[in-house]
Amino acid sequence: MAGPEGTLEQQAARPAREDGHRREVSAPSLPEVPDEVLMQRYQKGDVRAFEQLLRRHQRPVFHFALRFLGQDEAAQDALQEIFLRVVKNAPRYERRAKFTTWLYTIARNHCIDASRKARYRRTSPLSVPVGGEEGGRSLEETIPGHEPEPDRSAHNRRLKQAIDNAIAALGEDQREVFILREHCGLAFKEIGDITGVPENTVKSRMRYALEKLREQLRAGGFEP
Repeated sequence: MAGPEGTLEQQAARPAREDGHRREVSAPSLPEVPDEVLMQRYQKGDVRAFEQLLRRHQRPVFHFALRFLGQDEAAQDALQEIFLRVVKNAPRYERRAKFTTWLYTIARNHCIDASRKARYRRTSPLSVPVGGEEGGRSLEETIPGHEPEPDRSAHNRRLKQAIDNAIAALGEDQREVFILREHCGLAFKEIGDITGVPENTVKSRMRYALEKLREQLRAGGFEP
């Protein structure tokens, strides 16, 4: 029940008065349980640990699949299949492997199989950063706009389509590195572990992807 001083929880969280003055003390925040610990708990039968992992990762994994496969329905199917594989392979997970590396290896392998079977060769429009090692602005933000305000919406639609086409034109190796880096936020080393190539190769593919994206945008009349 809330009184004039607030709820019991709010009152309990307030520091005691000393000499008529209140000391400001910030409550310590609880540390987030690491993915690897949650996975070990799930291996021991804690279903709630898996539910927490699912809540934490289902959205980024869905968007990874969406950008890899290019269709919402395919991405929804992929999301379900990926986490079914997580459940199936949970007994074989070992703590020395970072959970996100293990998870996105499963996601990548499934999406490659699904892509080849369905012959998907395009991705949905993206508004993700293209910084890599160069910064965090999105492709849209790197392009100055000088059109009158009524034309802004049409300009943005053309730009999104241009980005879509540019990403679709990337080779599979460059596209997956771009997605894992810029959408999923993974480090180059972790991407290398997922894709099975050296870190320098990952960086090279990222640079190539950025160069090709800029070339495609310039060819479409946009100046990154």
